[in-house]
Amino acid sequence: MVQSSGNPNVITTAMILAAGLGTRMRPLTNHVPKPLVPVAGKTMLSRVFTHLREAKISKIVVNTHYLPSHIAEAVPAGTLISHEDILLDTGGGVKNALPLLGEEPFFVLNGDSVWTGSETLQKMSRLWDESKMDALLLLIKRENAHGYQGKGDFFMEATGQLSRCGEAPGAPYVYGGVHILHLRLFEQSPSGSFSLNLTWNKALEKGRLFGVPHEGEWFHIDTPDALKQYEPQVATLES
Repeated sequence: MVQSSGNPNVITTAMILAAGLGTRMRPLTNHVPKPLVPVAGKTMLSRVFTHLREAKISKIVVNTHYLPSHIAEAVPAGTLISHEDILLDTGGGVKNALPLLGEEPFFVLNGDSVWTGSETLQKMSRLWDESKMDALLLLIKRENAHGYQGKGDFFMEATGQLSRCGEAPGAPYVYGGVHILHLRLFEQSPSGSFSLNLTWNKALEKGRLFGVPHEGEWFHIDTPDALKQYEPQVATLES
């Protein structure tokens, strides 16, 4: 387990990824972006903002592409918008927003993640140590990743260092849609569209990719059927 750096609240900036088309969630996303689909009475995007408020994040950037006015109208005052005329994927989207994000390490969160957990972001901020990390990922134990059907993403050492599942039949941890990144990962990165997986690989090659296990619940809700299945469970957890 990665040990605390002893520097609480070092991360004050976050980016929310909200530009995707949400095709797997159709027809619910025919007229609304996926982050604005409600789950147990709260949109996915509003849930992310709740986590950020609890962590006292002072600067928040949201990227848009599909139905951008819907996102712009839904975010709190003071939120910065990074619009993409063409989809840039996760890595390209973050790179496009770098002028708004500033020079310090920052959170990147999926705008359609549904998870519970007290002080998750605060814990990640305390654990962040840029002297040895370029990326710190929130990880979910595969057996606790509700709705996830893959073979897992990462192995994690006792130090918190990560390695890919690769050709192994399975890995114990799944990426949870939340991580902290250092700006140096985008040095010499591609132009246009690319995945954040490229930045993780860059960190991994240098032994600077770390993870922290999530202590709450986590739900992969990417289809109307998944929403129907897990919405009652989310509602029960919050009742």
